[in-house]
Amino acid sequence: MTDGKTARVVVVGAGHGGGNMVSFLRQAGHEGAIVLIGAETAPPYHRPPLSKAYLKGEATEESLKLRADSFYAEKNITLRLGETVTGIDRKNRRVLLRDGSEEAYDKLVLATGSTPRRLTIPGSDLAGILELRHLDDAEALKAAIGPAQRLAVIGGGYIGLEAAASAISLGASATIIERESRILARVACEQLASFFDGYHRAKGVEIITGAHVERLEGKHGRISAVVLADGRSIPCDAALVGIGGIPSDELGRAAGLDCENGIVVDENARTSDPDIYAIGDVAWRPMPLYGGRMFRLESVPNAIEQARRVAHDILGLPQPAHEVPWFWSDQFDLKLQIAGVPFDAEQLIVRGAPDQGRFAIFHLRDGHVLAVEAVNSAKDFLFGRSVVGTDKRVDPVRLADPEVPAKETVIG
Repeated sequence: MTDGKTARVVVVGAGHGGGNMVSFLRQAGHEGAIVLIGAETAPPYHRPPLSKAYLKGEATEESLKLRADSFYAEKNITLRLGETVTGIDRKNRRVLLRDGSEEAYDKLVLATGSTPRRLTIPGSDLAGILELRHLDDAEALKAAIGPAQRLAVIGGGYIGLEAAASAISLGASATIIERESRILARVACEQLASFFDGYHRAKGVEIITGAHVERLEGKHGRISAVVLADGRSIPCDAALVGIGGIPSDELGRAAGLDCENGIVVDENARTSDPDIYAIGDVAWRPMPLYGGRMFRLESVPNAIEQARRVAHDILGLPQPAHEVPWFWSDQFDLKLQIAGVPFDAEQLIVRGAPDQGRFAIFHLRDGHVLAVEAVNSAKDFLFGRSVVGTDKRVDPVRLADPEVPAKETVIG
């Protein structure tokens, strides 16, 4: 039987997870064949800048690449780009491609990501209705947010806020339409959401909450307005739909792998088949720092952590410590950094000055830091990240005083 060091590894999905997966394997000493299959024609690239720096012309396709093109040949990694995997033959350990070819594997890694949730309402087939997941999507959005253009953003999550900020920066107008009673309803606390709401409005973004989109209207086949259930009509030249993602777990489901909200994996990203792993947005994973609760994380750090753990598992190497989940978002001149997940928080401590755009919100339970949301406050973010998931407790009163260094608030 082939050992881990010489196993033939096939990775399906050439995003952050897949791109880092093949790199980590070589770094860890893997000597066998590696095949990376991606549906896009571009090699692995950084995706977060698509809604920010790339839209504003501050990043190029070349600068987004995870590795230089020469890296893959130098490391003897086979790239199969612009190709789609249609099935997995688990019995014979092969993946089947649309062109009729096959790739044999000893170990298979599914890094297929997620698919944007799409609208299914009248008018949703009009031209000018955009999503933001790939380079081609970013190019289409970039073309739609020039000076005097009107962008409607359906969904008040991070992608929508980032795109609205970029649109304003480029001279377009932006209207965010959110179904819930506030923006960031599922991903941020009320205090943080309120801050971003006010900041965006001050920059010229129109925000409509508690709004149900009933239909999309168009002229000559292209969207011209978003119509709400209360009759309001929001004129626009393009609409970005950012209402969440669905795990792209079709291959796993069809192959009979255990699936829930994504492909079920263990702490080292192993699926119900010992020869198949799943990482990144597609994985429904346990979080050891939170009692093994299962959930799906759509973040670059999560994909990278899982890729590293898979590389170590394949090669039989000791596993690194589990990481604290963390996220970030850039909007206008604000950098939001989040560490941890505030499950069961009992107390919120605001440290710093929200009115000056530099503060952090700490989520505590029994003096333990469960999560921190930091705006333009890197030191608070780093401190929070260092104590989340540990036995360290903090003094809430001292933590609320920005004059006291965060590390001096630890009491045991």
